This record gives sequence, structure tokens and C-alpha cells, in this order.
Amino acid sequence: MQSSLYVALSSQIALVNRLNTLADNVANASTVGYRPTEIRFESLMNEGTAFVSDGETYLSSVGGGMTQTESLLDFAVQGDGWFAIETPAGMTLTRDGRFTMSEAGELVTLNGYPVLDPGGAPIQLNGNAEPPKVSRDGIIRQEGAIVGSIGVFTADLEQGFVRFENSGVVPAGEPEPVVDQTNSGVLQGYLEYSGVNAMAEMSRLIMVTRAFESTASLVKKSEGTLDEAIRTLGAV
Repeated sequence: MQSSLYVALSSQIALVNRLNTLADNVANASTVGYRPTEIRFESLMNEGTAFVSDGETYLSSVGGGMTQTESLLDFAVQGDGWFAIETPAGMTLTRDGRFTMSEAGELVTLNGYPVLDPGGAPIQLNGNAEPPKVSRDGIIRQEGAIVGSIGVFTADLEQGFVRFENSGVVPAGEPEPVVDQTNSGVLQGYLEYSGVNAMAEMSRLIMVTRAFESTASLVKKSEGTLDEAIRTLGAV
């Protein structure tokens, strides 16, 4: 009886974790450059009884579609790379390329975080020159002269990560600049949609909610059976 209760409780914990990731994904269905959070579960054995693990989160590799904005300060990463920005959490990866220029001429995000070059340094532009033109390899030119480069980075997110604000990701491992940009590049005048399929995530949210309710009912029945057994044994 206790084994069935523990199995049901482990399932509830796993379902709560899945509900949290789905709710977070739905909330970010319109967030530029957002990569959905997925979760994988494992079956654990203990004295012949199978339990479900709490689950391990990971980032989906499915990105959103590209939309052309024509803005010279909007950028998207083509491929599996990430932009890097400097935040209070340290170097943070993002695929949200909505950049702007500070009063000092620094290339920053909408929240004012500096955008980093391949060496991890902030990008300084000429605020008095024409708007920058950026080639696929990230090289920035103003009035024909090279003034900097937008870094594209990769990181092994399987080692772990934490979210920063909406679309930011702080990897556990050290990000590495992409040297060979055959499969990754910078697109100027484009933004990447959120990778969340809102309808699919809502359907999963409903299914997981129903599964949680069924498991909660099983827990209640198990507790009732255990209480009845205690009362019966106590009367003997």
C-alpha cells in the first residue's frame, strides 16, 4: 500500500515540474528569441518498485521562424549560435537581437545590457556616423570602415543552465565564440520568433493537468485504504 502511495507522489512531483515548464513556455509564446524548456524523465527502481524521476530540464533545439523588420539594429542568429550580452549574472546568451545604441555609442539590448564581440568585450560604435551595416560573419561597418564585430557563441547547455529574464540563458560551462560560421551567421534586419508552439503547449498543459488530477485521486484513495487498514488492525 505504501509503495503505491510513494509511486503516486513521485508522479505528482514529476507532473508539477512538467506543468511549470509548460506554463513558462506558454507565458513566453511571444518572447523574441525564446527557446522552450523541455524536461526528460527516467524510471527509477527501488526494491523492485518503479518510480519516476523528478525530471531534468533542457532547452529545445527548435527555434522560431524569422521575420524581416528592416531595422538596422535588429538582428537574428542563423543556425545554432547565440548572441552574448553582459548582465548582472555574467555573460548571458540570447537569441533576442533587438538591439539599440546608447548615448555613448555602445551597442546594447533594449534593457541596456552591452552586446559582446567574439572576444567578450562590449561593442563600441560611432554615434555620429551612419547606422551600422553588419555582414553575415558579424563584421560591423560604418561609412565603409570596420568598427567592430558581433559575437556569435555556442555552449554545451547539457552541462546545465539558468534562465535570465525572458530569453536569456546563463550556461554552466564557458561559452565559446563560433570561429567557422558556415552553419551560423548574423542576419541584419531580422528577428527570430519564439520557438513555442502555443497551441501544442496548451494541449500538453491540459493533458498534464488531467494526469495530475488523476494521480491526486489515486493518492487520496491510497491514503483512505491505508487509514482503513490501520483502523482494522487497531481493532484486532
